Amino acid sequence: MATRHWQELEQQYYMRTFTRQPVVLVRGEGARVWDEQGNQYLDMVAGLAVNVLGHCHPAVVDAITQQAKTLIHTTNLYYTTPQLELAELLVNNSCADRIFFGNSGAEANEGALKLARKWGRLNRDGAYEVITAENSFHGRTLATLAATGQPKYHKPFEPMPSGFVSVPFNDLDALKAATRPETCAIMLEVVQGESGVHISDAAYLRGVREWCDQQNLLLIFDEIQTGLGRTGKFLSFEHYGVEPDVFTLAKGLAGGVPIGAFLAKESASVLTAGDHGSTFGGGPLACAAGVATIRTIFDERLAEHSAEIGAYAVEKLRALQKRNDVIETVRGLGLMVAFDLKSDAAPRVVAEALKRGLILNATGPRTVRLVPPLIIGKPETDEAVATTETVLRSL
Repeated sequence: MATRHWQELEQQYYMRTFTRQPVVLVRGEGARVWDEQGNQYLDMVAGLAVNVLGHCHPAVVDAITQQAKTLIHTTNLYYTTPQLELAELLVNNSCADRIFFGNSGAEANEGALKLARKWGRLNRDGAYEVITAENSFHGRTLATLAATGQPKYHKPFEPMPSGFVSVPFNDLDALKAATRPETCAIMLEVVQGESGVHISDAAYLRGVREWCDQQNLLLIFDEIQTGLGRTGKFLSFEHYGVEPDVFTLAKGLAGGVPIGAFLAKESASVLTAGDHGSTFGGGPLACAAGVATIRTIFDERLAEHSAEIGAYAVEKLRALQKRNDVIETVRGLGLMVAFDLKSDAAPRVVAEALKRGLILNATGPRTVRLVPPLIIGKPETDEAVATTETVLRSL
């Protein structure tokens, strides 16, 4: 069927919640995808940081295929081996002691917030409020939307659930000033992804940890986008020498299959039977894909590879910045990279790049983001930068 037909079907049947790019993708392999006309694209967005191993990685495909032949779903009324294998892998390679699986990043953050509220009831005289950062993004459910420090997302759904306050990012004094007897937790992204790859200062993050220890507060890190090797470490907080009490994972956790998780140290693991649940969370199919994904990340040293290629990408983009005065700033940590333009041209850059076979992402009118598969190398990076330069010159 022609692309126009699919676009017309979307307009007729789908809720109008997305502004889609005008291509119908039908196949993917590695860092590339193809549309229904056979046009090829270099994917530097990876399903919004989901396809960490690229598209249709053999390890993930094999795990899904074998698991689908064996057992797809049972519910959490019974033990299943893929769930416990993945739990063991994640706990043994992090600071956490316990884990709960859900279906998405929003669900993982929602679970972490529920845990924080119960912890506050038990340990801080019923404290329930959570401090987050301005320009953060924690999800699309009502609670995680309220936690998100971007009022533009709140307005269509006000009044927002109470119990959340946002303060400027990287401002320890503001965070301390916002702390009240009602505060039970602080929830942060180590690198703010959705708002354009804004990176925590080391002194700030260490100061937040010290403040939580002094005030008896839970520290929650949202590792939905930053975790699993994306920033050059398996978990992004490992760059800073601090540990959270709770952290969340999703996106790349199962190499493209929907899954989420929140993990906690024993001291924060206050949920008991009946407090939380999920029909599909931690199902055999997603967890089998997760085991394959995590083992591949470790076996192929993809966190280290991400650090190397991410630094190379930033270097190349800064060289481009010197040649092209429309770029204002370039920043990145591992394979979370962004550049800001001096004008509101980011959506045009994304649209023109797509026409030339390159998938980029605009996080705002001036910011272009790259969160490619962790498997990309220098040749793909060179190709992406060269195409970006052609686009910038054409504009």
